[in-house]
Amino acid sequence: MKKLTYFGVTVTLLCAIGGSALAAEESVVSTEAANTLQLNINTVWTCIAAFLVFFMQAGFAMVETGFTRAKNAVNIMMKNLMDFSIGTVAFFLVGFGLMFGATNGLFGTTHFGLTGADWTGGDWNFTFLIFQTVFAGTAATIVSGAMAERTKFRGYLAYSVFICAFIYPIFGSWAWGGLLDGNGWLERLGFVDFAGSTVVHSIGGWLALAGAMVLGPRLGKYGPDGRPRAIPGHNIALAALGVFILWFGWFGFNPGSTTLGDGEIGRVAVTTNLAAAAGAIAALFTAWGITRKPDGSMALNGALAGLVAITAPCYTVSGMGALLIGLVAGVLVVLSVYFIDHIIKADDPVGAVSVHGVCGAWGTLSCGLFNLDGGLFYGHGFKLLGIQSVGVLAAFVWAFGLGLVMFYLIKKTVGLRVTEEEETRGLDIGEHGMEAYSGFQIFTTQ
Repeated sequence: MKKLTYFGVTVTLLCAIGGSALAAEESVVSTEAANTLQLNINTVWTCIAAFLVFFMQAGFAMVETGFTRAKNAVNIMMKNLMDFSIGTVAFFLVGFGLMFGATNGLFGTTHFGLTGADWTGGDWNFTFLIFQTVFAGTAATIVSGAMAERTKFRGYLAYSVFICAFIYPIFGSWAWGGLLDGNGWLERLGFVDFAGSTVVHSIGGWLALAGAMVLGPRLGKYGPDGRPRAIPGHNIALAALGVFILWFGWFGFNPGSTTLGDGEIGRVAVTTNLAAAAGAIAALFTAWGITRKPDGSMALNGALAGLVAITAPCYTVSGMGALLIGLVAGVLVVLSVYFIDHIIKADDPVGAVSVHGVCGAWGTLSCGLFNLDGGLFYGHGFKLLGIQSVGVLAAFVWAFGLGLVMFYLIKKTVGLRVTEEEETRGLDIGEHGMEAYSGFQIFTTQ
């Protein structure tokens, strides 16, 4: 009996051990399957977000066209097409490596042309590249609006290369390099810019300011007394359509920057939407108080200002924080437009410097105030605000300083500004030999 008992116990133990091993093996397989599924969800979501951000190119084209005159519509469309096309190639060949390659302390030194990638497989780097490419295109196209209606097309093509290949990626490596193989000095400090208020928007905005200043104002913008004159856009309906497209695309820009297919997408979408709405409301009433009219163009730019401002803190603030950030941005964009027009006297037809440069800086600084973890208003002191200030200042010095040099060199070489005759007739005819609204314009190609 004892032998049978021992035998039974032994069999029971062996079955238990075998069952545990089988359960452990099944658990490993289950974990691997879950990880593979999550990676695939992340890839799909990040690609969808990239496609939404790409659609923002259409939004920028509509906004810039609507806020400028009909005789320059083809030129605006061509610039938005070509800055993304040229930017795509420049970022693939050079910019991506400078931004996300293994760093030498200042910029990346690997991944140029995505070397080493398996072009027969589904490497994550392909998804990451397309997502970052559309961000680079956004930084480049911001400049287009501020320099509209008087820039030589070939000059524009030249600076599109430099922005996407060098200026944007090198600053990006300081703040975001660690997303792949880099380790930038700003991110080591603890700088926060979740989706690019500074990295994308302020860099584009400060370059736009440099370009507008080197280029000079449009003919007739300032009278003999130095006072600015309004040069109305030809189609506010187009501009409004562009803003709605951009608002829609921002749900890829900010929530997409999680690169994770989970519940955080919804949270970031909520903060993004709240700030945009608050920005539109604040800009409307600010302009209404100044001009005694509910200015539609200011309200549209207010929505964009709120979106730009929330881009840095969208992941790290509450809903109430997002509302306040958007409200401040809406007020700030209106005041900034008047300041740039009347004091600096830089002719910015679409308000790009105010929306992207100024409100991008505000959004980045707001992290130091409203971040739930580290913000001054949540009892965490001034440390994060100081770090954010360093990042904002570094972006301005880098982009505005290099922008002045770059635009001056272009001006002296390939040329930056069209002739007075071409500007008067319109760039559609002078630069492209065609009209956006054939048969409806004063000038012809004859």
